[in-house]
Amino acid sequence: MTGPLAPLLALGGSFALSWLLTGRVLAYLRRKAILDHPNDRSSHSIPTPRGGGWGVMLTLLPAWTVIAATADDPLRALPILVGAVALMAVSWMDDRRGLGPAPRFVAQIAAVVAGLIALPGGALPGEGLVFQGLLPFWADRLVAAVGWLWFVNLFNFMDGIDGLAGGEAASIGAGLALVAAFGALNPALALYGLAAAGAALGFLMWNWHPAKLFMGDVGSVPLGFTLGWLLLALAASGLWVAALLIPAYFLADATFTLLRRLAEGKKVWQAHREHFYQKATQRGRNHAQVVRLVLALNAALLLLAVASLALGWVVLPAGAAAVVLLLALLARPVRAAA
Repeated sequence: MTGPLAPLLALGGSFALSWLLTGRVLAYLRRKAILDHPNDRSSHSIPTPRGGGWGVMLTLLPAWTVIAATADDPLRALPILVGAVALMAVSWMDDRRGLGPAPRFVAQIAAVVAGLIALPGGALPGEGLVFQGLLPFWADRLVAAVGWLWFVNLFNFMDGIDGLAGGEAASIGAGLALVAAFGALNPALALYGLAAAGAALGFLMWNWHPAKLFMGDVGSVPLGFTLGWLLLALAASGLWVAALLIPAYFLADATFTLLRRLAEGKKVWQAHREHFYQKATQRGRNHAQVVRLVLALNAALLLLAVASLALGWVVLPAGAAAVVLLLALLARPVRAAA
């Protein structure tokens, strides 16, 4: 996919297709009564169709296939496409019947290890280092794999209220596209980001509060995998500050929550309602209000990511402060109107 209209086609075409496919998926889920029933760990109160991620991924994967086919290295994205399909299959089984953590984790590890080949430099020592030479090649790839695996899971953990995962995916995709364009990186990277943003926005038309359907693991797991690849590719291209800033809210909320639960001796793999965004809905804010706050933060982080192209790491403290301020705001109860 090349030419001046390529960005518009990637964004607009993905949005339209995702909106259409998600609507068809919703009808199927309703007909088959594939529902997410509320429980004591849920943030919703009525049974809601689950599996809307099919609409996102059935848009994203064909769009990325077209982009990859016209890129300088058309086979570079092949492990990502295959890995995403495999994760969709395993995650759909988990959505329908429930799988233990072991098969899910094994599938994620296999996808991430195969996906390392798709990073800049691939398996060639000394090239495309994510940590910019601070670690030897083997350690660079090992730490990158662990970080990628964590990102896949945290994206799934953070899919807990209407609009949040879709809004974050759109923010990450748009942020990657903008930074890649201003940073004069491979044009395919920007197109991948725009296609992800369009697919997420099309899904959001159905998932905004009150949501008509949920993404489910079939969407959140492969979406975390594909977006994680783009972020690592951005870091490996030298723009590691931007790669940290763009997803900073998800990274912070999920990581702080995990560490707190570890310190309290809780089983970190079990579902819960202890993330900052979940606490915000328990303390008086509705889903849409929380997501708007996150999107406002994401816009600020995106501006800082673009600024990092000229200023480097000096913008990191501002990004960290903005994230901490939002986490503190989400943790505060909302005062009832007098």
